[in-house]
Amino acid sequence: MTSAATQATLWYAMRASSMALAACVLVHLATIVYAVRGGLSAAEILHRTHGNWLVGAFYGVFVIACAVHVPLGLAAVAEEWLGVRERTALVAAQVVGLAILVMGLRAVYAVVAG
Repeated sequence: MTSAATQATLWYAMRASSMALAACVLVHLATIVYAVRGGLSAAEILHRTHGNWLVGAFYGVFVIACAVHVPLGLAAVAEEWLGVRERTALVAAQVVGLAILVMGLRAVYAVVAG
């Protein structure tokens, strides 16, 4: 069983990442609406994002928030619904979080610098 301090840290990480995700999703959806209404093609969008460090920073934050939030939620579901031991659930969550982080940042790099 994890300590109370660790549980508090995980709780704060979940809440902070959810706030970041909420803001990122709203900006992302607004961007999609703007692009669709403006009639931009995928090629035009990629042209506009290439070399734009603000886009890279924004989506980097988005990826990091996902890499924190999703694994913690999955660990909670694994423990509460599937009966997985806490330590096993947290280790599996770390693996998922690392995968999200690596794949997400690689995608951001491809869009901005690739």
